[in-house]
Amino acid sequence: MPYTYEYPHPAVTADCVIFGFDGKEIKTLLIQRAHYPYEGCWAFPGGYLEMDETVEQAASRELKEETGLDQGHFRQIKAYSAVDRDPRERIVTVAFYVIAKVREAKGGDDAAEARWFPINALPKLAFDHEEIFRDALTQVKKDFLFDSESFNYLDAEFTEEEKRKVISSLISPLFTFNL
Repeated sequence: MPYTYEYPHPAVTADCVIFGFDGKEIKTLLIQRAHYPYEGCWAFPGGYLEMDETVEQAASRELKEETGLDQGHFRQIKAYSAVDRDPRERIVTVAFYVIAKVREAKGGDDAAEARWFPINALPKLAFDHEEIFRDALTQVKKDFLFDSESFNYLDAEFTEEEKRKVISSLISPLFTFNL
């Protein structure tokens, strides 16, 4: 059945901030956009919500399509709804974060490339992804400082020592990043 509405409505997307630990430092996974808008620019993996899926399912699907990674345990950051956040159309995005081990990622679908960047040395990001990154980092710090359940969302492949290093790196009050 086609969807018809009397009033205009926005599209919905899901974006994924993937914090990765390589044994030494925290990195984040970015994709290089292959198409308009922001062709050639770096962004977080993400894309449009399909009519038969949740935003969590869309985040998981888009991450797999654009990077080849299959990752669970998404934590929602928040929704972003600035009127001009995407030049194509009116789009609201729901952003999520995941903390995982750094794994090989390959650009796929509409991503020309996928690459891990140290979080202190990110390139200029497309759309409002710099704001999303700052919010993701703030949310991670809050989650791990004030919610003991957050430790359950770390990648199961982490050793206890790696978990301590990851959390220490992410919530350190001395930790800074440049965008």
